[in-house]
Parts: sequence; C-alpha cells; structure tokens
Amino acid sequence: MTRVPMLDRVAIATIATAVPMGAQVYQEAVAARAHRTLDEVAGPDWTVTRVIARSLRSSLAGNRRIPVGSLSRMGAAGRRSVGRMLYPRGALVHRMDLTLPPAPREVLTMHDTVAWRFSDEGTPNPAVLDEIRRAAAVVCVSQNTAQDVADLTGRTDLRVVHPGVDERFFSPEPLSQQERESLGLSGPFVLHAGGASARKNLEALAAAWRIVHSSVPGVTLAMAGPQHPRRDALVADLPRVARLGRVADELVPRLLASAEAVVVPSLYEGFGLPVIEAMAAGVPVIAARTSSLPEVAGGAAVLVEPDGWSIAEGMEYVLSGAADVAALRERGRAHARSFTWDESVRALARVWVDAARAA
Repeated sequence: MTRVPMLDRVAIATIATAVPMGAQVYQEAVAARAHRTLDEVAGPDWTVTRVIARSLRSSLAGNRRIPVGSLSRMGAAGRRSVGRMLYPRGALVHRMDLTLPPAPREVLTMHDTVAWRFSDEGTPNPAVLDEIRRAAAVVCVSQNTAQDVADLTGRTDLRVVHPGVDERFFSPEPLSQQERESLGLSGPFVLHAGGASARKNLEALAAAWRIVHSSVPGVTLAMAGPQHPRRDALVADLPRVARLGRVADELVPRLLASAEAVVVPSLYEGFGLPVIEAMAAGVPVIAARTSSLPEVAGGAAVLVEPDGWSIAEGMEYVLSGAADVAALRERGRAHARSFTWDESVRALARVWVDAARAA
C-alpha cells in the first residue's frame, strides 16, 4: 500500500464580513498566530495560507469569490465540488464558517448551534450536519457547545479549545470624561454589548432595567452593538438608556473599563467572549445561568436566572457597592488570565498536526 504523505499546509478559511463579531475576533486571532505556533509545535516545514471568501458581487476585501446564496441551498455533492475548486490543493483546511463549502480534508470550528435553535439565526443547509460528521476534526469553543454538537450529530470525538482574550483588555485606561460625554455617558453606567437576536434576551434585560432605574438612581444602561430595529423598539420608552451603536474596536476595552458592570443576559451563547473581556478589564459581570456562560464565568461572575427580576437583582447587587464586589473584580481578572490566545492556538496547532498525520 502506498502511504499518503502527511499534509504540511494549513489553509484558514473564512468569509469576509462588514460587521466583525465574536467569530471574526476568533478567526483573526487564530490566523495571526498560526504560522509561528506551528513552527513551535511541529517544526518549520509547515505553511499557512488564508482563504478569505466573499460573495460574487461583494466589495469587501478577500481573495476568493463564492456563490454564497447558492451554497446555502446546494446539495451535498455540489458543495463538495465547490470546495474542491475553492481551496488550495493538498492543504488541510480549517473551515471557520459553515456557510463555506467543505474541503476534502478539513478541521471545523463550531462556535455554537444557534442556527438549529433560533429561527432568526438563519436556516442551516441540511448537508452541514453530515459535513460535521465527516470532518477530520471538529473543534468546539466550549464544553457546552461540544455537548450541543454531540447531541445534534452523534459525533463524540470533539476537541474543546477555549478562545483567548486579547492582552489589550487587561487593565485598559478608562474613557476620558470628554469621550464619555460624546457617547452620552456622563455618569455611571451598566454595559450590554452584543447583537439583538432573540437569544440575546433583550426583553428580559428591558424588564430588568424598568426595576433597576427606580432602585438605583443616576445609573445609565449603555447598549453597544450594530443598530437594530428590535433593540430600538425594546428600549424606546425606557429611561436612562444610551444606544451607543457600533463602538470603534480600539475603544471597546476602555469602554468596558469605564463601566460599573457588564450584563450578559443571553438565553444561549456558544462561548460568551464579553464575559471574559469584561473580567480582564476588572469589571464585575452579571451573566445568565444558561448554556456556556457558567462554564466560561468559572465562579467569577454573578449568575442569575434569565428573567427580568433575577437580572435586576444581580445588577442591584453589583451596583450596591457591597464589600465582596471588589473581590469579585479580582477573581474575574485572575480567571481571565487563564484564557490566552497563545495557548488556544497552540491547542489548535496540535489538532492540525493530528489531523494531518491521520490523512
């Protein structure tokens, strides 16, 4: 039998986007460290390339064009055919987005299973489940996501690799008073940062704020994230709410550091990066006791049930200035130190090498 040579080329495959979110933070952090880390883990003979796909008419930066709409409806054979044309021949592909077609030999990252759980998160192509089963390796960003993927596909040989937190989130300089006022934040504020889909549970947050604004005068609820009519409608008649829109990336750590607390009331998160980023900045976190959030919080957040009364109680506790809130800040900062991108990509490099050796 002729032995197939071990693959020594990794192609990191992503889709260009105009509005980067948590998944895009992940893929850029991995891509930036991949080559150096492979040198450390497997030696200097490996190469790393990027496949950045965009739709046929997109003006976004990228190096491949794909029929995004057609891929979402295409059958399994058609998707495999597009994949053979899209990716570098002979490479081990790390596919970061399930919209992309499968590669002949690939590693998948599963951030969550929201597309199978929430109707407003898109409709997954039926072929994707079998692609997950066929992949050389599947990486999940949390134990909770791994369990969800196992329940969905029956696959159990899943590799859990937590994301990291960027060093710039540790002890950043807070916003100046002028910067705060430019955002409509003249006084203390609680921050919610993220999207406005159903799983973000903004209805419960709005209900909680109706309670908190009466019990804790002078505090503002700041809501950061791309403009969305659902968020706008939910908070339209709420007092002391500042809608910040999309905050410049370089300001995000300083915005976090300026908050009295960060609230993450989600019904479902695959990981919950804002939890760790807030902890790194030394800010107390109130998080829902749902999905991956208790796993990620690691006992260093105030965990609450995902209803208005419980979320309000958590916010009131943190804003009360109780003696152990300071200790919570320190526990959170120490916990966040355990999530490093260098270690995360080192673990991914080991996955790549294992998948290549099995080729």
